[in-house]
Amino acid sequence: MTVQQAAEQNTPPASPRRESHARAWRGVGWGFIVKLILMGLVNALGVMAIVSAFSVQSWLIFTVAIVLLVAADIVYFTRRALPLKYLMPGLVFLLVFQVFVFGYTAYIAFTNYGTGHAGSVEQAVDAALIQGERRVEGSETYPLTVVERFGEYGLAINDDGDVRVGTATQPLEEVGSTSSSAAPEEVSGWTIIPRAQLLTDQELQSAIEALRVPVSDDPNDGSIRTRDGSSGLVYTPTMVWDDEARTITDTVNGTVYTADDATGSFVSADGVRLPAGWYVGVGLDNFLRVFTDGALAAPLLSVTAWTFAFAIGSVVISFGIGLVFAIVFNDPRVRARKYLRTLIILPYAFPAFMSALLFRGMFNAEFGVINDLFFFGSQINWLGDPWLAKAAVLWINVWLSFPYWFLVCTGALQALPKDTLEAASIDGAGKWRQFRSIVLPLLLVSTAPLAISSFAFSFNNFTVIYMFNAGGPAIPGAPYSLGSTDILISAIYRVSGVAGGAADYGLASALSIIVFIVVGIISAIAFRQTRKLEEYQ
Repeated sequence: MTVQQAAEQNTPPASPRRESHARAWRGVGWGFIVKLILMGLVNALGVMAIVSAFSVQSWLIFTVAIVLLVAADIVYFTRRALPLKYLMPGLVFLLVFQVFVFGYTAYIAFTNYGTGHAGSVEQAVDAALIQGERRVEGSETYPLTVVERFGEYGLAINDDGDVRVGTATQPLEEVGSTSSSAAPEEVSGWTIIPRAQLLTDQELQSAIEALRVPVSDDPNDGSIRTRDGSSGLVYTPTMVWDDEARTITDTVNGTVYTADDATGSFVSADGVRLPAGWYVGVGLDNFLRVFTDGALAAPLLSVTAWTFAFAIGSVVISFGIGLVFAIVFNDPRVRARKYLRTLIILPYAFPAFMSALLFRGMFNAEFGVINDLFFFGSQINWLGDPWLAKAAVLWINVWLSFPYWFLVCTGALQALPKDTLEAASIDGAGKWRQFRSIVLPLLLVSTAPLAISSFAFSFNNFTVIYMFNAGGPAIPGAPYSLGSTDILISAIYRVSGVAGGAADYGLASALSIIVFIVVGIISAIAFRQTRKLEEYQ
């Protein structure tokens, strides 16, 4: 017997638990390690989202984040629910980027959220007091230093040897003391911004000049402001807030503004409103404004009519031109078809926003090549005349989209059954009869769904409208600076205030819901009608 055999005979048998652990560790491969790393990242991001939602008291996002994170851990760390391992990423993205966005848009549509109504009652009170503040006469001048922590700016003042620090959201509080009468040179937990940086950084200087640090929790006590970043004065509001009565009193003229929770505004007895308000639920008011507000309804009706004309014209004209070119270049007698087809699809390969910008210059009345080459140098105001601007932007969209239909129709023509066409030719049907009775119906069977999607795309084609002429020229007297070539999506952009001016997110959201419903209804009806085309197959 060899030494090795003797050792094997003397080795005690392994316990069942040890063998089970050994099999488990042998089953751990690189796939499990990668999954562990990825799920660690997912959990880290999930915890960050949960903490952020908790800090801003957004309880809906807080709850949803916890549910999704727990569900992800259960799905990916259990051997059951195998289909969910593949479906869950798509379901999460659908929930976050589709369901949540639509739901939040619908929520905003039933509020007055917008300029002047973008915060809570407390924020509206602070804004009203700030707008009416004045310097306290004979108030002490405090030496101060501008400080920063976690991206938030604050002021550190020397209050008779006591160092007090505060921010726009945190009133002054004592953090130490100093024996000097100058501005604090060191503040625990804060980074002091050098004065040289304040003098050279214009953006920082503007931010510090606009900074107001409350003296205490009571907004009526005023706030510290600085002009030069080295000394501060106490400013108190001319408005006085009464928390119990929920009123703001103007101490200059004695006007009392009462909080109106129905409109989210402070309103005086004679109906005057303060600019600062808060957002509240307004029910169907935003939807009713679309149809009942005369100043808004008439321009929106014009925009809506043009939107349908633009979308339908873009699809019909582009389809027609693309089909004609497809029929021509599908004829084997045409030489160099491969190269000609490449030239035709070039507009489709060019970025749409660049094409719109180029055509904007080409349609310029003074130096545009359109007037110089095709109209003998005439001063045709393409961008300033409403109808000419509509014709120009429709032409641009057709130029960008007809190559798409050329490709689609070319593929559909090449897929047509040749025996059917040959049988029709033998029966005496001419080219036009073959096209009208066979080719076009069979083409529509395959292209009708694409036409519906193209209509929806043109209905919301913001890029071409905005890049070409920004929706201009303006409609006289229209609110929100609505223009003659604006379609509904660009009108919503203007109403939202992103392009500048007053923002009305509630109305913009209501219009978005209406557009969604209109496009959905039209698409549903169109898809039902396309089923009749299947009879030709």
